[in-house]
Amino acid sequence: MEKPINIPIIPSVVHKAIQALHIPDFGKATIREIVALSNALEQETGIEFIHMEMGVPGLPPAQTGVDAEIKALENGAASIYPQIDGIPELKHEASRFIEAFIDLNIPGRCCVPVVGSMQGTFISFLLAGQCYPDRNTILFIDPGFPVQKQQIKLLGYAYETFDLYHCRGEKLKTVLEQYLSKGNIAAIIYSNPNNPAWFCLNEAELKIIGDAANQYDVIVLEDLAYFAMDFRKDLGCPFVPPYQASVGRYTDNYLLLISGSKAFSYAGQRIGIVAISEQLYDRQFPALIQRYGSGTFGSTFIHRALYAISAGTSHSAQHALAAMFKAASDGTFKFLDEVKVYGKRAEKLKRIFLQNGFEIVYEKDLDQPIADGFYFTIRYPGMTGDELMAALIYYGISAISLSTTGSTQEGLRACTSFVKEHQYDLLQQRLEVFHAIRSE
Repeated sequence: MEKPINIPIIPSVVHKAIQALHIPDFGKATIREIVALSNALEQETGIEFIHMEMGVPGLPPAQTGVDAEIKALENGAASIYPQIDGIPELKHEASRFIEAFIDLNIPGRCCVPVVGSMQGTFISFLLAGQCYPDRNTILFIDPGFPVQKQQIKLLGYAYETFDLYHCRGEKLKTVLEQYLSKGNIAAIIYSNPNNPAWFCLNEAELKIIGDAANQYDVIVLEDLAYFAMDFRKDLGCPFVPPYQASVGRYTDNYLLLISGSKAFSYAGQRIGIVAISEQLYDRQFPALIQRYGSGTFGSTFIHRALYAISAGTSHSAQHALAAMFKAASDGTFKFLDEVKVYGKRAEKLKRIFLQNGFEIVYEKDLDQPIADGFYFTIRYPGMTGDELMAALIYYGISAISLSTTGSTQEGLRACTSFVKEHQYDLLQQRLEVFHAIRSE
């Protein structure tokens, strides 16, 4: 049993662990570095950490996928390279899933399996930045997933960013015009629901983005990692509205990134799809033809870029995702029912933080209260996000600073996925001590 915490962990222990991990600026530490630090301190001190730093699913994988993957392995899938553009079953079921839950028609040939959405965004960034010789800048509608900016750095591209906090609704049109009118933007990326703020862009805002993409001929990357997880609406009935909101209703210049990790709790098998609009898939860009030879955007995506990075996506995992898509579209697998627990956790955790002097940073979604979901954001009066992240480490609580997400707000991103049932009381105890000390 953990010894009670009446005082913070000794600062020298924390400083020693930070030095051992060679973290030069703790406030700018990556998610993985915070995980490594909290794990090291947990081992060193014997104090159980409340891990809120990493967005890893904390639920069992969907049994439908597990059963299908086992069957595929038993049938010899592990010995055979899959087709680079995906097995036929997955391509068909991905198209059907998109129609069932987004109400978009994207043919199966345009649905490409990838090793998780992170590989999908990397290849999408790569090609988007090569479509026009004078455009290699990606525009982030932030806050967002910090690792995507690391991908831009790996590619040697540039990026620009703005925090959506102050420009929701019609204000978004003015801000997009300011950035896109310069002529250097190759692509726009955002997540919906948003990681980490958990607000959800609505159809009117997505139309603004789609119209801007049409006007300036830029590609939109719609990251649907937390597919349909706006639990304020029932988005889980196939072929019945309401549907997951999407920019695909307003432009043909788009790619959808759909992950198996969160909605299906299938993160360990690294499986997702990139769904490319049919018009973009078939489009030819002179700059891509010059670089790679003849080919459309879609064929270049698959046979030049994807093939150069991987000989294909895990064969058996493709069978798993195909089965999950099929069951969801058939209505026999209520996938959103499985993950609603994240919303319930967020509600409990927010209450504990608010009782102990904290505030919610992104507390409104336009004129509505922010949804409860996989993430939420917190701040403590008088502290920067970097200071708060460092302070909570002493209390065995780990989260990441909003500064690493492109946010201009001070605070932290907290993830609900790893919080265990017995840790609510633990969190309450620790935050009471933290708040009492800060209030002295």
